[in-house]
Amino acid sequence: MSIKAVLFDLDGTLLPMDQEIFTKSYFGKLTARMAHLGYEPRHFIKTIWECTAQMVANDGSRTNGEVFWDGFCRVYGEGARAHDAELDRFYRTDFQAVKEDCGYDPDAARAVRAIKERGLRVIVATNPFFPNVATESRIRWVGLEPEEFELYTTYENSRFSKPNLDYYREITEKQGLKPEECLMVGNDVDEDMIAEGLGMKTFLITACLLNKSGKDISAYPQGNFADLLDYIDTL
Repeated sequence: MSIKAVLFDLDGTLLPMDQEIFTKSYFGKLTARMAHLGYEPRHFIKTIWECTAQMVANDGSRTNGEVFWDGFCRVYGEGARAHDAELDRFYRTDFQAVKEDCGYDPDAARAVRAIKERGLRVIVATNPFFPNVATESRIRWVGLEPEEFELYTTYENSRFSKPNLDYYREITEKQGLKPEECLMVGNDVDEDMIAEGLGMKTFLITACLLNKSGKDISAYPQGNFADLLDYIDTL
C-alpha cells in the first residue's frame, strides 16, 4: 500500500536542537516569568516534570491539557488555573527568544513543501506536552506556518503521548487514515520509530539522533531530508 500521509516529529527533527540546551533555556525563561506569581523555580520545574509524566501515563479519559492542569492544581491549588493566561502571554513573548537556542535547517521546510507537492498529507506529530500557542511558534521557527499542516498535536487536542501507540492510533483515527498509509519521520528511536508497531512505515532523521536505549538502528531507513524525499519516491 502506498502512503497517503507523512507524520513529522518537531523537536530534533523539523527543528534541530540539543534537547538539554533547549530545556535549560525554556525553563530558565519560564521560571523567570512566573516568579512574580510566587512560584519557587526548583519546585515549579519539579512540578512541571511530574505533570509531564502524568501526561505520558494518560489513559485517554481526558486531554493531556486536562491531565496537566489537574496535576498542577493538586500541587498549587485550584487558584493556579487562573495563571493559564500568564502562561499564554509567556509563550507569545519570552518563549520566542528560545528560538535562538535551536538550530535551523532550511531543508526541513523545503522537504515538507515538496512532500505536499507530491500530493501527500502532512501532520506534525510532536509529543503533545505544549499548548497550541507554543507548538505553533515552534512550527514557525522551522520556517513553516501551522496552516500548512492538516493537524499538529498539542495538549489541547491529544489524549495520549509518545511512546504510547495509542498516540499514533488517535492521529490516524482522527484523520481517517490507516496506519499502513502513514510514514512517521522522527529523530527519536524510542518515541518515533515505535510507530512501526502500529503498522506505520518509519524514517529516521539522524542529524539530532536520540537513541537512549542503544537500539540497533541499521534496519531503519534513515538520513537527511534529501534522503527522506528519495525514500518517499520509492514508496
